[in-house]
Amino acid sequence: MSTGEWVSTSMPYLTPQTPGRPDAWGAELAARGRRGGQRIVHAGEVPAPSEVAELLGVAENEVVVVRRRVMYLEDRPCELTDTYYPASIARGTRLAGTARIPGGAVTLLAELGYVGVRVREDVTARAADAEERETLCTGPDEPVLHLTRVTLDADDRPVQVDMMTMPASLQRLRYEIRIG
Repeated sequence: MSTGEWVSTSMPYLTPQTPGRPDAWGAELAARGRRGGQRIVHAGEVPAPSEVAELLGVAENEVVVVRRRVMYLEDRPCELTDTYYPASIARGTRLAGTARIPGGAVTLLAELGYVGVRVREDVTARAADAEERETLCTGPDEPVLHLTRVTLDADDRPVQVDMMTMPASLQRLRYEIRIG
């Protein structure tokens, strides 16, 4: 494994934090003795793109709330993350603003009564578009991984959709599944 590669599991990003704890990204960085952060580049209401609408179970172009972030490992951008919420859940909450959320969005969702109990993730590899290449500082032929995560509550309703784009050369995703 190269020193620039990041091995990540999804579980910490699905579990609400206890009061006073950092968000999952901050906790993961600290546990590995690394530094980084995130920059929220946009938050607010937008018309749902067709894929997001389908995943959230809303009509195409229905208003949803999005938080767009650039994640950093050390000083290098390592991930673009757009997180979408139904407006009925996120409108008027800190999810619709650009300020940091203590404990992260999953913790705030739990405080609002929306706890994820099932997650579906799809990972694909593809060429980066021009904007992704520029933001992630990748070469013209460097592929990216695109991870789409849908979080569903106990009633099987989607409460959050994450769409993450990461340089493939910097990532290894780990999935551990317990059977029985």
